[in-house]
Amino acid sequence: MRKLYALFIGVIGIICILSLAVWQINRSSNASSKVLNIYNWGDYIDPKLLTKFEKEYGYKVNYETFDSNEAMEAKIKQGGTAYDIAIPSEYMIQKMKKEKLLLKLDHSKIKGLENIDARFLDQSFDENNTFSVPYFWGTLGIVYNDKFISGEKIQHWDDLWRSELKNNIMLIDGAREVMGLSLDSLGDSINSKNMKQLNQAVDKLNTLTPNVKAIVADEIKMYMANEESAVAVTFSGEAADMMAENSHLHYVIPSEGSNLWFDNIVIPKTSKNQAGAYDFINFMLQPKNAAQNAEYIGYSTPNEKALALLPKEISNDPQFYPDDETISHLEVYKDLGSEYLQIYNDLYLEFKMYRK
Repeated sequence: MRKLYALFIGVIGIICILSLAVWQINRSSNASSKVLNIYNWGDYIDPKLLTKFEKEYGYKVNYETFDSNEAMEAKIKQGGTAYDIAIPSEYMIQKMKKEKLLLKLDHSKIKGLENIDARFLDQSFDENNTFSVPYFWGTLGIVYNDKFISGEKIQHWDDLWRSELKNNIMLIDGAREVMGLSLDSLGDSINSKNMKQLNQAVDKLNTLTPNVKAIVADEIKMYMANEESAVAVTFSGEAADMMAENSHLHYVIPSEGSNLWFDNIVIPKTSKNQAGAYDFINFMLQPKNAAQNAEYIGYSTPNEKALALLPKEISNDPQFYPDDETISHLEVYKDLGSEYLQIYNDLYLEFKMYRK
């Protein structure tokens, strides 16, 4: 009888332990449903919008930042943090799709996609916007200071090779960007896989080295605003920040071609709060919120209704909202595949070492 009683007590104990475990799992699940983990580029959303989102939807936002698409991809692959929202660039979206790191979007849960300019939907890197929703877009171009050089002399990529710009150019630190500007200057595609073209591009870059003062990242904004260089190659949003600090700075998109880039919102497969992810997407698609974000960040909004809410000096500025003719000469970065991505990186490293 004592053995039977002990067995009974043991079964009750096991049931209690299992019940406690289920309760803890449910509690953890409920807690995670009120937390939204966002992974974004640094300084790429108005902090007031995050506060507003938390108040309106009742979520606690955990916000982390990355400094490159590759770093973001690696961390999502690793799976240590269950990110609900990430904001990669176009070529990385293409790559992450192939790697099955993204969830297909349920368009029935998305409100406001009709606010997006049709030109920025259904792009080749994500047909039918199956996996992503446009967040910002922009271009790669040239910033110049009119105190040091006239605008007539800086209209094309080839102008970077002018002798009067010796030790006076700053380049954004990116293999695709720097290799791309050289390819564009030669009339080739920024997605070229032709080794003859790629070698010609790096050979031409090597002749640019006397003019290159520095190859830098985010600090390029401060340097140009402080007039430490006459010219810089950078992204349109970075240019907008610089120009807000210094009225002598201007931005040019070379007419022969450049990069048209997109950063889109995606839901990684790691997401544990998909409802919250859709809430965030819908929140950012609201024209008022998208306009506030665009004014704060300085990049171009793909949200047509948000654009109408922006000050005219922003929405009518062809430097940041170029016309269709200009856009027709721009190219979107494609996923080159690991082999050619390594070739671009190696050639870019060769150029950087050649400078020393």
